[in-house]
Amino acid sequence: KVEFTNIKCTSLDKDFTDFDYCFLKSVNRTYKYISLRAKLLKTPVTKVKVNIELQKRYNGYRPFLYNVTVDACRFLKNPQSNPIAKYLYGFFKNHSNMNHTCPFSEEIKVEKLPVHYMNQHVTDVLPFPKGDYLFRSNWIAYDINRAKVDVYFTLS
Repeated sequence: KVEFTNIKCTSLDKDFTDFDYCFLKSVNRTYKYISLRAKLLKTPVTKVKVNIELQKRYNGYRPFLYNVTVDACRFLKNPQSNPIAKYLYGFFKNHSNMNHTCPFSEEIKVEKLPVHYMNQHVTDVLPFPKGDYLFRSNWIAYDINRAKVDVYFTLS
């Protein structure tokens, strides 16, 4: 069973992007979700790469299974082109407005991503061992890292 423990959104270039909100909401003991909205300040954005890294906590967080960098514009044109990126994109795809190819304008959102959705991904689709995890994504526009989103979760 997956449980979100924290989310941290960091803008590395406040002139390019800023987060309106980034939070983990616990509605009750069984329903938790995460939401975030990144405002793009220099639009349209036509060249985007995303680095996604999965880490597992041992003595500190260590790389686990995946660390991939994907040209987001090319990937969104043909999601079948990269099975690993497709799996990782599947974590948030249905709860995001990042569902079209470049250019991106105004904002990127992930709205009310429920814990049960991630639970299916890490138990049914590709089973993970129990433990504490970090899903880190670096958002790179025009070859400069502009933002970082860290989602912490526990699998028990």
